[in-house]
Amino acid sequence: MSASDKAKNGALAAYRGMWQDFVEAGRTSDWQSAKLGQHATGVALTNLSRGLYADHYNGLVTKGEPVLNPSVSSAEPATDPNKVIVSDCGDSTNWLKYRADNGQLSDKELGGRQAINAIVEKQADGSWKVSDFGVHDVGTC
Repeated sequence: MSASDKAKNGALAAYRGMWQDFVEAGRTSDWQSAKLGQHATGVALTNLSRGLYADHYNGLVTKGEPVLNPSVSSAEPATDPNKVIVSDCGDSTNWLKYRADNGQLSDKELGGRQAINAIVEKQADGSWKVSDFGVHDVGTC
């Protein structure tokens, strides 16, 4: 396997891992979950923690899981990448927010397909972590 293929596989695994960690933490809105830092760093980690803290503060939990379909849109430098851009069309239809106290659905609008872009970077220890991401509105893909 080429260095480029290894980088792309590592980046996609980190991207999927970040969302898995976020789903798990979201079930209780555990904004301090140590798992969040396993696959995310920098702005991405800050945004995950802040989102979970807001849900915690507002008495919300997230149930279900998103459906992901990520692909690599670019990797640089081409021969031995240390930065990979991941594009996805995530489906949040079965991943919604509920009130923790009574289990009532909190989301005013149901989920759907959303464009997601992420920057995944090789860390000093050789691991891959998502350093930033953006989730666009429902219906963007």
